[in-house]
Amino acid sequence: MTEPAASSARPKVIYVMGAGHSGSTILGVALGNCAETFYAGEVMEWLGNSGRPVIGGTERTRFWHAVGERVGEAGDLFGRPNRYLERSSTILRLDRWRTGRRMRPRYRRVTEDLFHAIADEAGAAYVVDTSHFPLRARELQHLEGIDLYLLFVVRSPQGVVASETRHIRRHHVAERRVQVVLTNARLWLTYLLSVLVFLRHTRDRRLFLRHEDFLVAPREVLREILDLVGSDAEIPDLQALSTGVPLAGNPLIKSEVVALESRPAMFVRGSPVTTLLQAPWRLIFSRLQPAVRV
Repeated sequence: MTEPAASSARPKVIYVMGAGHSGSTILGVALGNCAETFYAGEVMEWLGNSGRPVIGGTERTRFWHAVGERVGEAGDLFGRPNRYLERSSTILRLDRWRTGRRMRPRYRRVTEDLFHAIADEAGAAYVVDTSHFPLRARELQHLEGIDLYLLFVVRSPQGVVASETRHIRRHHVAERRVQVVLTNARLWLTYLLSVLVFLRHTRDRRLFLRHEDFLVAPREVLREILDLVGSDAEIPDLQALSTGVPLAGNPLIKSEVVALESRPAMFVRGSPVTTLLQAPWRLIFSRLQPAVRV
């Protein structure tokens, strides 16, 4: 966590958008080690977990309790927005639209208060949210009390599928095939919504980034992101990155310090189904601008 500094009355929120298992946590950790920047993790879990951090720790618990003290009463919002407003599959559930519309005004007020509380408690000008859902990004675009910057991060679909299926034993062929198809379907929905949200966001506050580029040249990518948000912070020591006290994220945040080394992305033996189904996105992503210039 960064040292307290003069908090901004209007926090700048850096929202990392895209599919799960795309490297958002390590990107968030690296940004959180830059001056005046606080890595808050998957902030959507604040309402999803009744204001409590997903993992423990005295410092983490204290920080998020203090944040909660600054936020107005959320009441019956706890546990609901993810299903009715944020998750990508919500757009396919017509039976949830009416409930989502009713809770939207209050959800936006509480979410805006939450970002202000995080920035004030951390003494930070920038708050990094790696919740990654594009529909959450769409909601954040309507918050008048924050300055929103979108980072659309994609990873090789073969890498995402491999990560999603790593827990399935190789001899469970039928289960693996089903999971591959389901993961590709989720990628299609997430990418479609992400592209639409990305393109409607103002050009000077958005950036398209490939996870593999970040692994190859992390310092250069971080510099481009910092320039985008108007920060002149120095690039941190990538060999000793403090994970801070994020609310939620992948198991990486259970370590106090992690290292990030410049390296090429690991080769993942591809699924022919994934190659075929994800082929159109290669062309679409090649045309998204502005993009990291690595």
